[in-house]
Amino acid sequence: MSQIDLILNLAGLLLWLNWRSARLDALTKATPATLPGTLRRAPPNRFKLWHFLAALGALLIVRAFFYWQIGGAMNWVARLNLEITSIPFMNDFFRRMLLFSVLSFALTLACFYLWLIFFAIVNRDKDDPIQKLARLTLGKPSRWPNWILFLLPSLIAIVVWLVLSPLLAWMGLAHSASFMHRIGQGALLGIGSFLTWKYLIGAILGLYLLNSYIYLGKHPLWNFVNLTAKQIMHPFRKLPLEIGKADFTPVLTIVIVFLLAEGLQRGLVAIYERL
Repeated sequence: MSQIDLILNLAGLLLWLNWRSARLDALTKATPATLPGTLRRAPPNRFKLWHFLAALGALLIVRAFFYWQIGGAMNWVARLNLEITSIPFMNDFFRRMLLFSVLSFALTLACFYLWLIFFAIVNRDKDDPIQKLARLTLGKPSRWPNWILFLLPSLIAIVVWLVLSPLLAWMGLAHSASFMHRIGQGALLGIGSFLTWKYLIGAILGLYLLNSYIYLGKHPLWNFVNLTAKQIMHPFRKLPLEIGKADFTPVLTIVIVFLLAEGLQRGLVAIYERL
């Protein structure tokens, strides 16, 4: 069931990205007075913007009903993984499964935008087609200073947790807490969200290692992977980690990142439990 939830979250993310890309499509907004305005697609566009959002909403509602009906028979307890804590959702009420369905997708969406923030920070001012697409998808925040991008997840997490925590307490999914405790919890959850970067860094450096020893062509994706990996490994380049043709910098970087993430996670969990 957890795998099904992940697949459906990815399907919802694709619907969201289709909605976003349709809004950013210059041909759908162009007027005949401009050169792009004279261009039209050969097949008519049968999908409107609201179709994607309607399909996303239907997906979240239908799967909540599925979880409610099937989850209990499979002894499945839905869990919302927030890196430093986990919230279980018993499937005895439809409203709980509906809330879980919405929050599970929202968490996937937040992780996706966190990864875009990572690329905006690491590859700032780099001229790369995929990086340009990442900036376009992220929107205006991609042009903000790095210190604001680092603070943004915590600020958003505080606001969301202030609203969400009383709802979870009302549904019996979390303990009630004071206003200041909820602010502290939200800040910790925002800091903990950066722990998702370790998976992205591991994937980027793993692909970089693969492409270093196996020629996989000149696809723009590999250029983007190489660019990002070199930016990530830049602080370690002065270390003597190259032995002959073997470069151990990616491996060392992965080990250091995961060790630091493990230490940060343990510290945040300890503080969160006190709150």
